[in-house]
Amino acid sequence: MRAKGLDAMLITGPENRRYLSGFSADDLALDESAGALLVLANEAIVLTDGRYRLQAESEATGWQVRVYKKGLHEALKTITAQASVKTIGYEPRYMTCERLEAIQKAISDIELLALSGKVEQLRVIKDKDEVKSIQRAVDVAESVLKQVVSELRPGMTEKAICWRILEGLYRASEGPSFPPIVASGPNAALPHAVPTDRQVMPGEPIIIDMGAKVNGYCSDMTRTVFLGRPKDRILEIFRVVRAAQEAAQKAVSPTMTGQEVDKVARSIISRAGYGSYFVHGLGHGVGLQVHEAPALSPRNRKRLKAGMVATVEPGIYLPNEGGVRLENMVLVTDSGAQALNKLDWLCEIC
Repeated sequence: MRAKGLDAMLITGPENRRYLSGFSADDLALDESAGALLVLANEAIVLTDGRYRLQAESEATGWQVRVYKKGLHEALKTITAQASVKTIGYEPRYMTCERLEAIQKAISDIELLALSGKVEQLRVIKDKDEVKSIQRAVDVAESVLKQVVSELRPGMTEKAICWRILEGLYRASEGPSFPPIVASGPNAALPHAVPTDRQVMPGEPIIIDMGAKVNGYCSDMTRTVFLGRPKDRILEIFRVVRAAQEAAQKAVSPTMTGQEVDKVARSIISRAGYGSYFVHGLGHGVGLQVHEAPALSPRNRKRLKAGMVATVEPGIYLPNEGGVRLENMVLVTDSGAQALNKLDWLCEIC
């Protein structure tokens, strides 16, 4: 704030609110916020409505909790007038145009400065407690997936498998870190497929992408499984993806950029003749959000740092045939990377 000449910073991103204050309420919708943080030179305030007052008072230790009845913009008008605020930074990524217009109208004499990614920069390096929560989320996801895979039978629908995943995650954790992907047969050629009523069949790939949430922290893992021996081409791409995943995971270290790690996997897939079928970046950071910095992609030229947590998830997707994706999570260390996953690839014949 001092560096930018700000009198206050308005934090509206749900994960950023939680990271700074401990207030864990989620926004119910894009246009329905659980509140905001207002950080002043000598005050730290949680602004929320009556639905969240008790939760904010319980969780946001050391923060003032102020309940508004006429909206965030009116609360800001009152507080800034009392504190002689002239400049406020805000998070444009988490601010709707409608809400920003209301705030601008209410405090028209105050300069608003859009600042993206400031709290996210603090969040990208995980401390020991954060890593512990992430590791627990990984362990839960693996336990649930192992149980679900043991129950797979031909004829089960993608939706039925997804339901079993959700049931297991809610029993063992806060729930899923994102809606699970279950994609079988030709649906496995869609990287972000939505589970359908399609029945899984022997020999076809079944991509399962899922994660748990523990203390607000996420996990994210993918396995491609088979009920019986897959077709030769699917078996081939499984082996290519596994080689790419393992090589890239070993390459992760503070000496590498996200671009360089991505290239390790992409080169293996390209040499096998499937480069045009690897259609996404290699991985992404995971923390309070399931997708955050750092990016392991051709566009990220920044070096990795110890304390970062990221996924390594190459994939090959063949239209109308199917696909394979394998995903682990790693913690970047001073000397390399520590794998957070323990569950093997679940494919004895591969």
